[in-house]
Amino acid sequence: MKCVKIILFYIFICCVIFDATAQSISVTDSYTAQQLVQDILVNSSCANVSGIAVKGDIYSGSKNSYGYFNNQGGSFPFTEGIVLSTWSSKNSEGPFLRNPGGGNSSWLGDSDLQQALGITNTINATFLEFDFIPLTNFISFNYIFASNEYQDYFPCEYSDGFAFLIKEKGSTANYQNLAVLPNTSPVSSVNVHPLINPYNSQGLFKPGCPAINETYFNGYNTANSPINYAGQTKVLTAQTNVIAGKTYHIKLVIADQGNEAYDSAVFLEAGSFLPKIDLGSHRLIATNNPVCFGESLIIDTKLPTSLGYSYKWFKDNVALTDTSPTYTVSGPGIYRVEVQLTPSCIATEEIIIEYTPEIDLNDTTLSQCDIDTDGISIFNLTKVDAIVKNNVSNLSAVVYYETLVDAQAKINPITNPATYSNKFINQSVFASVSNSFNCVNYAEVNLIISNNAIAAQTPIATCDTDGTNDGLAQFDLNSQVTPQVVTGLPAGLIVEYYLSPTEAIAQQNQLPNIFKNTVATQQIIYARIVNGPDCYAITPITLVVNTFDPPNFQEENTFLCNGTSINLTVDAGFSSYLWSTGASSNTITVTTPGDYSVTVTNFDGCEKIKKYHVTASGVATITGATINDFSGNENSVLIEYTGSGDYEFSIDESFFQDNPMFNGIAPGEYSVYARDKNGCGLSIPFVVYVLDYPRYFTPNGDGYNDVWQIKNLDNLPKSTLYIFDRYGKLLKQLITSDIGWNGTFNGFALPTDDYWFHLNLENGRIIKGHFSLKR
Repeated sequence: MKCVKIILFYIFICCVIFDATAQSISVTDSYTAQQLVQDILVNSSCANVSGIAVKGDIYSGSKNSYGYFNNQGGSFPFTEGIVLSTWSSKNSEGPFLRNPGGGNSSWLGDSDLQQALGITNTINATFLEFDFIPLTNFISFNYIFASNEYQDYFPCEYSDGFAFLIKEKGSTANYQNLAVLPNTSPVSSVNVHPLINPYNSQGLFKPGCPAINETYFNGYNTANSPINYAGQTKVLTAQTNVIAGKTYHIKLVIADQGNEAYDSAVFLEAGSFLPKIDLGSHRLIATNNPVCFGESLIIDTKLPTSLGYSYKWFKDNVALTDTSPTYTVSGPGIYRVEVQLTPSCIATEEIIIEYTPEIDLNDTTLSQCDIDTDGISIFNLTKVDAIVKNNVSNLSAVVYYETLVDAQAKINPITNPATYSNKFINQSVFASVSNSFNCVNYAEVNLIISNNAIAAQTPIATCDTDGTNDGLAQFDLNSQVTPQVVTGLPAGLIVEYYLSPTEAIAQQNQLPNIFKNTVATQQIIYARIVNGPDCYAITPITLVVNTFDPPNFQEENTFLCNGTSINLTVDAGFSSYLWSTGASSNTITVTTPGDYSVTVTNFDGCEKIKKYHVTASGVATITGATINDFSGNENSVLIEYTGSGDYEFSIDESFFQDNPMFNGIAPGEYSVYARDKNGCGLSIPFVVYVLDYPRYFTPNGDGYNDVWQIKNLDNLPKSTLYIFDRYGKLLKQLITSDIGWNGTFNGFALPTDDYWFHLNLENGRIIKGHFSLKR
């Protein structure tokens, strides 16, 4: 309700003091309807108007709600014209002061306006109407809508109504409203405004609303504005097609909606209502509608010859010879027509025509190979896309057709251009390409079957060197195969490789340059020889993998006895030999240990390497022995030695063991040996003695075990032996030359008992123990 806005106004109104720096319009409200239409809106002998009437506020005094305005040299877009408002037209003079406006409640609205806009409850209507007979088929006039509804949140909810209505005179049909935007929305503060922010003041909250058709809004006004309205649209044009010679009725009307507060106005530009020629929109590159290169364009005044008008055409201000209602354009320029409507009236119009640059396409050929020589193959038409388009990137994708007629009609495109099968030999297809302006040009692509002769290819062989000996190996196709394929062919050819001829034709699943055969020992692949987008030829290539795995080529370990030599030998019968020493025979003699290898080559050129690890070995030197004796069953001998070989040991020269430790050794004299396992020989024997004492003896005169003695003690001549009874009494002292103790003391036989001994060895070692005498 507008009463809400009136209350808000009186809450927020304040005194505004300003120093106007912009020139306000002036409004004269004393013009008659005849003067407003004949002298201001038309102001020309080119319009035949009649039945002129105006009506507005007749309730508020002597001031009219319509009038003539002049911008007085200020910034208002129209120099002069007519203003129709919902209050006193004099109130339209600037600057803008916020005010509630108002009219008179007895001043009614307009039913034609309500019907045209589909609204109700209009009030304070002002209208100007007249009849006219157009001399041309097109009318228009320029206007600006201004309103005090452009305040606070009002554009989200409120809009006064206005319309420019037209229909044939006497018709019972509804009026057509010309005051619409290009999208057919009526022009109003609700339909044309920027973003409206949320409003919150004095307890009233409104959420605001998004911008609508903001490009047509010219802005809000200030205290320096030339008109007394809160905001206005940009200059808009009301226009329509008419039929020359028919009588039409026009009604220009504006009214408040709801109540008389917050008024609006429509400003009509003087002299803008004249007969006009509609030549159509300018054809400009900047507006994305130029004429396509090579095309012609008919400029049409759309006036029938029956009217008897005369025509003059101009291009860039140079008169042309054509005098018809139409002119055919074949090049860019500014074209103008002058139409003599009456002896005193000339209508003129011009149109700017720009042409697009030429779409410069290339006719070309595309060669494809034909394996079965029937003249039919599969072509990838997209290969020549860039050639057709001259490598111009901003052109459309290429669309191919089988005939030029289809291409021009845009029917039956080739749907599989990457796998197109030609229908006959030397067939042509047609490429259609457009630019960003949807201009089209065409190119012809001749499909040629290529059957160039290629020499039979020698198989490409390599050796299986990956250690698995499975007949599979890697080929470097570029370096191993391509040089042979292109030998004798024109320069610049490229070779691609495929597993099958079908894939080579379609260029699908191209093999990588480093290719490992998938069929063991021998496999055929196919080389596609490419010349740009063209197939020059397809030829089979046999890949051979030679295996070479001679017997007995595992790594070998051998030994070299110090001071000797050995021969390293591989089988004879190979193509060549190369030892790590530089020798080239199948046998070498080595005298020093180390790692050796030989590379043998067979007659296929495949190589195999055998490695030898030669280790030094030699005769051991026994340097001593560690003896644990006088321990009974725990007697042991540990042989001590030096040498570089791998040895085994013996204490009887019959049984050899890897361990130099011998356990459980019976007392006695032993010759110990070390023998090289690698065959380098036996060491010089080394004599050791294992000593022990008897645990008992029986001096009964039977000649067996009658004397207690330590065997082999004579090998330690500086040793002394002492024998004691259990009480520690020394019974006998023996030296190594004595034969032993017979069990007597001072000539008397001693009884059965345990006796003790101390053995002082010459190396300072003392052995103590006891033994039994049994009778």
